[in-house]
Amino acid sequence: MSDARSKLLERIMAEVGMNGLADRSLRELATAVGSSHRMLIFHFKSRAGLVSAVVAAVESGQRDLLEELADKASGPAELVLLLWERVSSPELRPFVRLFFECVALADGNDLTDSWIDVAETVTERLDITVEESELRMGIAVTRGLLIDVLASGDAAPATKAIVRFVEIWNPGG
Repeated sequence: MSDARSKLLERIMAEVGMNGLADRSLRELATAVGSSHRMLIFHFKSRAGLVSAVVAAVESGQRDLLEELADKASGPAELVLLLWERVSSPELRPFVRLFFECVALADGNDLTDSWIDVAETVTERLDITVEESELRMGIAVTRGLLIDVLASGDAAPATKAIVRFVEIWNPGG
């Protein structure tokens, strides 16, 4: 990715993280980030290309966070809870909202396989075996509870639910 494209994407992510993407045109987004719609088209080809780039960047950052936290966790249950603490935090909430908004706008992006891949890498590092279906379930539960946080504005009930999920799930146990 070119340096100019990366910097533009960072400004776009900050803007849409705070103010959403919804039905905003490329012209509106360009104006908001101090660029032109032609530059957005040059770098992202279309609105769909821009949405895909935003989703890819948000997801990549969260997967990087999972790998970073794996080195700090004593096991898979603690890893899930550490990740939850970060992704449900008020600081990341605008980007979680943006992720779900982009998922709704994205056309056919598979946003789960890349998580399965990184989760398999992490479970190998933790020296445990977790079935792919269990990893997929963990991703789905986390995403569902993040929707609950966004809908209610309160992370506490969803946090209790993820703690209970981890108790029941007992990955690798």
